[in-house]
Amino acid sequence: MAARSGHGHAVAGVKLNLPVYLNGQLLPREQACLPITDRGLLFGDSVYEVIPVFSGAAFCLQQHLDRLQRSLDAIGLPNPLSRSAWLEAIASLYQPGEASDLAIYVQVTRGAYPTRAHRIPQETNPNVIAFASPLPARDPDRANRGLRAITQADIRWHRCDIKSTNLLPNVLAQSEAQHQQAEDVIFIRDGRAMEGTSSNLFIVLDGLLLTPPKSGEILPGITRELVLDLARDAAIAHAEAAIDVTELERAEEIWLTSSTREIVSVVQLNGKPVGEGKPGPHWQRMDQLYQAAKERNRIKALSGKVE
Repeated sequence: MAARSGHGHAVAGVKLNLPVYLNGQLLPREQACLPITDRGLLFGDSVYEVIPVFSGAAFCLQQHLDRLQRSLDAIGLPNPLSRSAWLEAIASLYQPGEASDLAIYVQVTRGAYPTRAHRIPQETNPNVIAFASPLPARDPDRANRGLRAITQADIRWHRCDIKSTNLLPNVLAQSEAQHQQAEDVIFIRDGRAMEGTSSNLFIVLDGLLLTPPKSGEILPGITRELVLDLARDAAIAHAEAAIDVTELERAEEIWLTSSTREIVSVVQLNGKPVGEGKPGPHWQRMDQLYQAAKERNRIKALSGKVE
């Protein structure tokens, strides 16, 4: 792998000109290119992960790499890198202990071949892409305002547990949310609330924290798992269970969770207030637990106890 290159200049705490990792080399973005016949471009034949780096410490890195492996296994694509090589590649994209937050995007495609054909080639030559993007620092005021969401029929495929790059339905749903002056969509399938366009779903109903169980129809979110672990450790009543759309509509609190959004409270659903129309006490408690987990991770990373 190429030696670490410069990370550009900082402007108002945001790093510019961040390099791209491409198949073992660190390159300027304008030089990081793939052939037009890459199967990730032609067919969405690729999987990805997004790993947050808070204050120079990658968060839940091993869990993200575990999920990447599960996605690769699900599409029958051998992992092109060892675990140690992945750690080295990701570490090359940021400086431990730096103040700014980043999102590390990694993607593995099945590679490029001379002929465009649906059939998967017997021999694969994967392409590995990774790059860092500035992640806006958490704004406590914004977090305490929450967001607006709408519901929409889930038209996605039945393997949402694979973190593939086939995201057009999610993109179109986000566009519709924006058209309706909302920030996100909660997908509804067969009368059940599933997840957001890029997030998992939690609700508080009669004081019980609920989230849909793992299945092929939702992504097994890393933040979702952490929220469940934090709830368990804090003796917060919780369960994994199907959420009927009627339960979603009468929930006291609704949350959306993801690696880059963290835990966001939905304060308005389809134009109607959720609970009191502001983040509720259960969200306040979980947000505190989550921020404490981030700080523990940062301290461990700086002491060299975490990869």
